[in-house]
Amino acid sequence: MKIHQDNTDGSYRIIRHGAEGVQINNQLYAQSVVVTPDQLISPWPPSTLMEMTLEHLKIAQTLDPEVMLLGTGANQQFPTREIMRPILQSGIGLEVMDTGSACRTYNILMGEGRRVVAALIIST
Repeated sequence: MKIHQDNTDGSYRIIRHGAEGVQINNQLYAQSVVVTPDQLISPWPPSTLMEMTLEHLKIAQTLDPEVMLLGTGANQQFPTREIMRPILQSGIGLEVMDTGSACRTYNILMGEGRRVVAALIIST
């Protein structure tokens, strides 16, 4: 699914997502990534939610977001309370959704000028 075409300001925009991965600007990523409007971390270690640890989410937390989107793959799945609790207690909004929804939401929040980070699990 193609999401966004314009990239005139140098920001990291999610162009499309699908079974082959996530396209950010002109690059296709087949491994999990963390993306903000001005930073990209690739690869991001977990390839499934079961592999994800609190340390993985802390990588995204260090980017100082007001909202963190966690894309959990093809289906929405929730991490354990032990993983979610420290992020929520830090005052960061944490939204858990499937990766496609996280990609769409990231572009909307980025367009609003919000400090958003998307941690996207990509399983190919």
